Amino acid sequence: MIVFGLVGTVGFLVDTGVLYLIKGELGLYWARVFSFFCAATATWWLNRQITFRHRESGMSMTQEYVRYFGLMLGGGVVNYLVYAIAIALIPATIYSPMISIAMGSVAGMVINYLSARYIVFRKKLR
Repeated sequence: MIVFGLVGTVGFLVDTGVLYLIKGELGLYWARVFSFFCAATATWWLNRQITFRHRESGMSMTQEYVRYFGLMLGGGVVNYLVYAIAIALIPATIYSPMISIAMGSVAGMVINYLSARYIVFRKKLR
């Protein structure tokens, strides 16, 4: 779980960086949809290469990515809801989007870990 958390930290940095790059064009809510997609893609790749490298998914990379992303949407919904509520309630500062992303990320992390661990990267039964 520690390595998953570290990969999640990288995902948080990708999420935050992309959001700050495009929030002026798309606004805080739509930019977050795109930044979440980028972060989920980054975490899939890192989890595949590091966290769960000794586990075989038994799928092609495309199938694995689609399954991972689909399952991450469960945590992503919780993540986005917490983010949206925080954006609405926290006084607007330069840091409020980052704080809101952090709050959403923590809320969705447990759901995402369990989905990745037990569904996408589960051990094959022999």
